[in-house]
Amino acid sequence: MNRILQIGTTGQVGWELLRTCAPLGEVVALEYPQIDLSDVAGLRRIISEVKPDIILNAAAYTNVDKAESEPEVARAINATGPAVLAEEAKKLGAVLVHYSTDYVFDGTKGSPYVETDRPNPLNVYGQTKWEGEQAIEASGCVNLVLRTSWVYSMRQGGFVTKVLHWARTQEVMRVVDDQISGPTSARMLAEVTALILAQGRDDVSGYLSEKGGLYHCAGGGSCSRYEWAKAILELDPKKEEQVVKEILPAKSSDFPVPANRPMVNVLDIGQLFSKLQVNCIHWCSGLTLAINL
Repeated sequence: MNRILQIGTTGQVGWELLRTCAPLGEVVALEYPQIDLSDVAGLRRIISEVKPDIILNAAAYTNVDKAESEPEVARAINATGPAVLAEEAKKLGAVLVHYSTDYVFDGTKGSPYVETDRPNPLNVYGQTKWEGEQAIEASGCVNLVLRTSWVYSMRQGGFVTKVLHWARTQEVMRVVDDQISGPTSARMLAEVTALILAQGRDDVSGYLSEKGGLYHCAGGGSCSRYEWAKAILELDPKKEEQVVKEILPAKSSDFPVPANRPMVNVLDIGQLFSKLQVNCIHWCSGLTLAINL
């Protein structure tokens, strides 16, 4: 039976991973401050004590705007920490599962990004996540890195829950229509992770040493945040609570923020199916399931 060390349990993806990965082995699940990605010595000590076969890293610094004023904190958590995890996984012969972001790209390609496209992040968050990707690859450990986009869940304050709240408190909503990507349900991301690991059965390391590496994993298709918000309102199971009367498109420039965002950042998810026979459902199907389950 696999021994799994899961880092991060209360975030959107971490909470879902606890459910989906429980059947795969014995899970040792730790959350900050029990484990701290910025504490290099602490990370090494915990991994040497647990001796995992699989390390699931569901922790990250994800506050995109705050990262602009805390670049070293973001780098410690998003780059240095994963580098240490990769080094320790290499020593143990363990598998490292890690999550990255579409924000490693600048959104100017004009077509969906494939795994081999050269990153060019526009902000500190994207830069540090890219550095984490590079460190994992350079370590030589067996790994599965899933790049994803616009992750949400119904448990925490993300875009979906914000839109539902706005719809109950504002008669007019303005949502940007010039940012386009693929909304990704945290539930789907966790289920895809578990499906991939389950394919390795009793030799996950052997399986992923051949088929692992970097993959794009996001909701199929794409939409603007404005289109996403309209779909959320339409799927709201408690429409009678809405007070919103109008939803208007806006531009990103109407809402100045510290960090630049890529505008059209769609991930091509074809490699996930062609190489691992795992498919990502369409973003709208994922939203329907998330809202109604």
